[in-house]
Amino acid sequence: MMDHQAAKLEKLVSQSSSSGGKKTRFVAITSGKGGVGKSTVATNLAVALAQKNYQVGLMDADIHGPNIPKMLGIEDQRPSATSEGLLPITTSSGLKVISIGLFLRTQDDAIVWRGPLKHSVIKQFLGEVSWGDLDFLIIDLPPGTGDEALSVAHLLKGIDGALIVTTPQDVALIDSRKAVSFARQLQLAVVGIVENMSGFNCPHCHEAIDLFKKGGGEQAARELLVPFMGSIPICPEMVSCGDSGNPAVLDPENKDAVSAFTTISQNWRQLLEEKSGGLPREMKA
Repeated sequence: MMDHQAAKLEKLVSQSSSSGGKKTRFVAITSGKGGVGKSTVATNLAVALAQKNYQVGLMDADIHGPNIPKMLGIEDQRPSATSEGLLPITTSSGLKVISIGLFLRTQDDAIVWRGPLKHSVIKQFLGEVSWGDLDFLIIDLPPGTGDEALSVAHLLKGIDGALIVTTPQDVALIDSRKAVSFARQLQLAVVGIVENMSGFNCPHCHEAIDLFKKGGGEQAARELLVPFMGSIPICPEMVSCGDSGNPAVLDPENKDAVSAFTTISQNWRQLLEEKSGGLPREMKA
């Protein structure tokens, strides 16, 4: 007999959103190595979608480095339990968020868990959180090809794919190729590759400077035959926004960040429309 948690997980996977019977889109944000800005991309992309009036959930599956609460300024909030399950924290932009970081006594506490415990909490986040009727569930994975990514792929059989974040350096691109290989071994579609830290526009002379090279992510996408979703330049404002809990995409003054995530979002929408033959109602507006 199916237990309560398994039943709720099955309901989440099979549920239709309120937009003409379309299923919730599940997309995992991942990277081959750490330090490429994966959580920054996940946070800003999720907020950008919520700003378009989608019903969006953001699940922080990085158990050992849960940075999402800090980036959204909700690290001092705590989820509450109801008869329907755990209520995720809802931000001012309408984004629903769950993270192990929301349960820590202090942000300095370390999670020292092996694989089975991490699998269990990811299953709880999917099956015991009262997400409601979502258009999108964005899942921020830790870097690499370990337990958390395996758990998500195992639990969400209908996941729409993985969005891989890289930076232009050769070492990052080598690891991003491994992430693509990992996804393909799990028969997980690759939504595309995003190149972060792609060039820097000097605020004084306005000259474009390629601090960490540029274009490597796009080249890797061509070689691996996966879509290239777009590039994000180095924006000092994005760092300060993340540290202060105010995603850069919410501030129209951050033109480079807003433009980059708008492009990525548009490319992603077009790809989903081509693959599924239809999108939630807001995307057609």
